[in-house]
Amino acid sequence: MHQYKVIDIEAFLNEHPLSWFQRMLFVLCFMIVLLDGFDTAAIGFIAPSLIREWGVTRPELGPVLTAALFGLAAGALISGPLADRFGRKSVLVGSVFAFGIASLASASSASLDQLTIFRFLTGVGLGAAMPNAVTLTSEFCPERRRAIVTNAMFCGFPLGAALGGFLAAWMIPQFGWRSVLLLGGVAPIVLAAVIAFALPESVRYLVVSGKSAERIRAALRRISSAVGNTQSFVMTEKSSTAAQSGIGIVLSRSYVVGSVMLWLAYFMGLVIFYALINWMPLLFKEVGLDAQTATLIAALFPLGGFGAIVLGWLMDRFNGNRMIALGYALTAASIYAIGLTAASSVGRLMLLVFIAGVMMNAAQVSMPALAAAFYPTRGRATGVAWMLGIGRFGGIAGSFLVAELSRRSLSFGAIFTVVAIPGVLAAVALSIKQLAEPALESYVPAESAPRTP
Repeated sequence: MHQYKVIDIEAFLNEHPLSWFQRMLFVLCFMIVLLDGFDTAAIGFIAPSLIREWGVTRPELGPVLTAALFGLAAGALISGPLADRFGRKSVLVGSVFAFGIASLASASSASLDQLTIFRFLTGVGLGAAMPNAVTLTSEFCPERRRAIVTNAMFCGFPLGAALGGFLAAWMIPQFGWRSVLLLGGVAPIVLAAVIAFALPESVRYLVVSGKSAERIRAALRRISSAVGNTQSFVMTEKSSTAAQSGIGIVLSRSYVVGSVMLWLAYFMGLVIFYALINWMPLLFKEVGLDAQTATLIAALFPLGGFGAIVLGWLMDRFNGNRMIALGYALTAASIYAIGLTAASSVGRLMLLVFIAGVMMNAAQVSMPALAAAFYPTRGRATGVAWMLGIGRFGGIAGSFLVAELSRRSLSFGAIFTVVAIPGVLAAVALSIKQLAEPALESYVPAESAPRTP
């Protein structure tokens, strides 16, 4: 058997086919994203039960429904620097376990205030888990498949949301609304135990952190036995900054322009998504469509998630910045066209909403893969997490945007024109990021522990 004298981690991952271990890693991280979708959808389905049982009004449920959004942002902002310092696996296991415990606690809530607090804590756990699932997946993927695998993992979110709806519809009449939160708590605790047992630390993190050659070999052996007893490991990376901490790299002169552009693009994408997902049914109804038709047409928008697989495939073959920028630009064009169509043609409106959903979801879901490819290992977890965390505020802004435009009595077409503008801004931001890509390549040696055969 060929014995490597020195292993370049990137080359090793690229020259071997996907192993059973890499497929298992994908499935486990897919399950994390699926649970995020389940949790996000389930809270909406238990809302009517809360109104009946606790005698509260719909406006009083506002803090409960938005608490997780703020928790998601907080969890992402905190977890990235921790993962770059202490490792991806430990933060991932801890965060998945934490959101399981918080969901169990939510099921025991006796008041809206308690439920709001526990929903925030659930969001913190979810927000911390998501970027580390992205980072761990991308760091074990061969370069030629990194974007498509990461995007496929994110397709777990709409599947989890659909599953949450179906399960909630069956469980609530049978066992009550608390049963949904109990399931949402037990499942991640079991998943955290499986991850702790089955997954090693990111091999790239082990190399740049100077961990022992024995630990690096053990991680690589999950992919191929060809690693043998190799003692030396190196890694080719973009590294045009002397910063060592995750925050230092993300905000360094070499990366800060790209970082801000990633934040801006992801923020603008979520402005569009939440503005349309929350308000399209009402806007369509106001221009003459009946309630059922308006709801059915609006439901076409989130169905476009499969476009992320296609865009991931394109990103692995062409320039990722340009591919996603094109996706955002086409999103803006189709949303603008929706405003021109109104209720004049239901068939054309359905087609445009579906196209907008495909473009919007494909571009947005592809952003974490783009961020993971942009940063070097020492700053990758922070870079991905901060983009997701800061971007969450775009979701909050999008939820209020259409309400404000309606308050100002803007027409149907004018509202969709305004909502299209963030798509243009996101495309421009990624074009600027393309110009700011660090080009310097350097070898990062593994500072291995004493070498033993």
